[in-house]
Amino acid sequence: MTTATTTEAALAVRATGVHRSFDGREVLSGIDLTLHQGEFLALLGRSGSGKSTLLRAMAGLDPDFTGELLVPERRSVVFQDHRLQPWKRVLDNVVLGLPRAGAKEAGLNALAEVGLTERARDWPITLSGGEAQRAALARALVRDPALLLLDEPFGALDALTRLKMHALLRELCRKHRPAVLLVTHDVDEAIALADRVIVLTDGRLGPSHEVGVGELRGVLLKELGVVEAG
Repeated sequence: MTTATTTEAALAVRATGVHRSFDGREVLSGIDLTLHQGEFLALLGRSGSGKSTLLRAMAGLDPDFTGELLVPERRSVVFQDHRLQPWKRVLDNVVLGLPRAGAKEAGLNALAEVGLTERARDWPITLSGGEAQRAALARALVRDPALLLLDEPFGALDALTRLKMHALLRELCRKHRPAVLLVTHDVDEAIALADRVIVLTDGRLGPSHEVGVGELRGVLLKELGVVEAG
């Protein structure tokens, strides 16, 4: 995996011929994909389709792929599980791994952006599910990522909290303008958040669909193999 050069600043991600196998079973079958700075791409797929495998490769968490994968050096991941360390307070979780100089101020600013200023000194166990995911989002954004990777980050939340998180994420992405890759199995979530949507089926990418063009929901459900009752 390589990182983007300044001459390719507008291109955040370029995957060319990316393959990944586990125990002889090919999970990614020659992925070709580009993602530009400030663009929000949703990757849809059923369980086992390879979407999280591709995200982990982009995050640098799974280097055992073949092909070419160009990504920014500055990238952050938000998982479905918030992964806050229970023995550290919320602010300390947000700034974990940052250089000490300026870390506290940056962390407090990030918590303010997600509406958790008053929870900075609290323990993670005292947070609700939505608050914990907001803290995880603050931890990702405080690093000023050029690429934000989201692995079904709202899948464990109730419907109302999920809608609130969607609105918050849209606001933060407009402000920070990272390239965003959202992995999800929720068609409505993909349409609500993304600029374009691609379905991954058995390790292969389908067509790229611009959000807002035509009856996209029905098209995506068909690609996922879902037939709605008439």
